[in-house]
Amino acid sequence: MFYGDFMETVKVSPKFQVVIPKNVRESMGIKAGEKLVVIEKGRSIHLIPITDIRKARGMAKGVDTKNLRDESERFG
Repeated sequence: MFYGDFMETVKVSPKFQVVIPKNVRESMGIKAGEKLVVIEKGRSIHLIPITDIRKARGMAKGVDTKNLRDESERFG
């Protein structure tokens, strides 16, 4: 497959709307009324669900931030 586990074909309506296939919605946990960020990159369109910041709490716990960038890159 391409980027994920699902690859589906959708059709753009006359109102420029598309339907996210059911198996993708269920896999990603996308609910009706949920907001998505639309990102255009080259010839690709990415739909990224906006999640509640509280759900992200602790996701970077234990990550060592030392030596990620050289000091000259940060201040220079």
